[in-house]
Amino acid sequence: MTQATQPIKIAILAMGGEGGGVLADWLVDLGEANGWIAQTTSVPGVAQRTGATIYYVEMYPEAQAHADGGQPVLALMPLPGDVDVVLCSELMEAGRAVQRGLVTPERTTLVASTHRVYSIAEKSAMGDGRVDSTQLLAHAGQAAQRFVRFDMAEAAAQNGSVISAVLFGALAGTGVLPFAREQFEATIERGGVGVKPSLKAFGAAFTRAQAGEAPVQAEPVVPTTARATAPDPVIQALLTRLYAEFPAQAQPLMLEGLRRLVDYQDPAYAELYLGRMAEICQLPDDPARTLACETARHLALWMSYEDTARVAQLKTRSSRFARVKQETGVDADQVIAINEYMHPGLREICETLPGGLGRWLMGSGAPRRLVEGMTKKGRVVQTSSVHGFLLLSAVAFARRWRRSTMRYAEENGRIEQWLQGIREAAAASSDLAVELARCQKLVKGYSDTHERGVRNYDTVMAAWRQAGTTLPPATLRAWREAALADEHGHALKAALARHAQAAIVPAATVVAAA
Repeated sequence: MTQATQPIKIAILAMGGEGGGVLADWLVDLGEANGWIAQTTSVPGVAQRTGATIYYVEMYPEAQAHADGGQPVLALMPLPGDVDVVLCSELMEAGRAVQRGLVTPERTTLVASTHRVYSIAEKSAMGDGRVDSTQLLAHAGQAAQRFVRFDMAEAAAQNGSVISAVLFGALAGTGVLPFAREQFEATIERGGVGVKPSLKAFGAAFTRAQAGEAPVQAEPVVPTTARATAPDPVIQALLTRLYAEFPAQAQPLMLEGLRRLVDYQDPAYAELYLGRMAEICQLPDDPARTLACETARHLALWMSYEDTARVAQLKTRSSRFARVKQETGVDADQVIAINEYMHPGLREICETLPGGLGRWLMGSGAPRRLVEGMTKKGRVVQTSSVHGFLLLSAVAFARRWRRSTMRYAEENGRIEQWLQGIREAAAASSDLAVELARCQKLVKGYSDTHERGVRNYDTVMAAWRQAGTTLPPATLRAWREAALADEHGHALKAALARHAQAAIVPAATVVAAA
């Protein structure tokens, strides 16, 4: 068959709520209104970011169908290597389209937004599981015959519309379909819903797609010597100490640490942070003060560990409500309901209680079983309601006695042991101390994620204690990376086993030689 007798094949990869179905319907209406036979189907994905819904559209000129003497048979789903246009609402979806073979350099025009909505796998990774956007762009550019991309989510927000209208405009701007701009715009007008903002977003995307991809220029780095100030005298005293006593290389990170810990607890807690960092900054370090910088970063993160009070605090602050409203695009006169799914277990409850009471409940009999029975199922808390907001606000208020809780005692004990380990390692090697400081990244999150992280961290620290300060920094780094490789700890066990085996072989050789 010649290319003239082939239908136009378009695949759309979009997440729920992004208007992928609307975009597919627009394409069908566009074709049917202009003398084409069109068909759309969809293959639903699974929840949230573990998979997107694929909408598939095929178009065939009606005049050609009459000339062929029958109706064309249109496919129900795309086949690898047989797609003309791929539209993706997010950069990861473009990567998935390439991975599935839907994008080919011989024929496919790829239109994708460059913004990121992180997948479940990226969010739940033990380490930094984010996929490099630069690599995604590079692979997509190599795989496609033509690659049109820009931040379409931002374009939609700027024009008060949704990303489907931006994708529709970008597609029109590529000129790959045999329809004029006016025919695209007439399709939106026939829809009758949100016509004005959709046309505005369409026009902006059309212009952007026709302009082509602008070369990326690095923004000049402008050094700044401005120092932060605060109206509160207590906070200002912390800032004065920061700039007077600590190395300039670590000051930006430590400033963010102070901000985080004041928000997390209070100025006295931030003062504790400075006291701990003062000892670290006296240790041997390289000219870039790598040890001071790494410890500043990870100490601030560890001291602001996520407990129930912190989670409740973050879920009830006004900035979060504003962000949700902005992301959902609700109007000022619309009411939004925010439902939070929460499942605190026995341990989370005990960690929130005063230390003695929490330890008693963890080791009790009937009281423990009663609490476990009451927490088997999660519950939905509507933070947009008065009752739900007050409930979580009360939990957030518990941060006032955080220093007396069982969780604080446990975390504070690990932090002090970690800092002591850094001091011991720095006496032998600043590189080893840096790797030890970075081991903090093993401890993160809350509930099961936190338990797995602590288990891996304790394993790594125990192995380091056994090996001593003569352990090569590269070995400790390999253990840490292995611990972050999988949540079950299999990679870490294998790495430790290899190290133990390597330590045994030289000794056996010496005995044989003797």
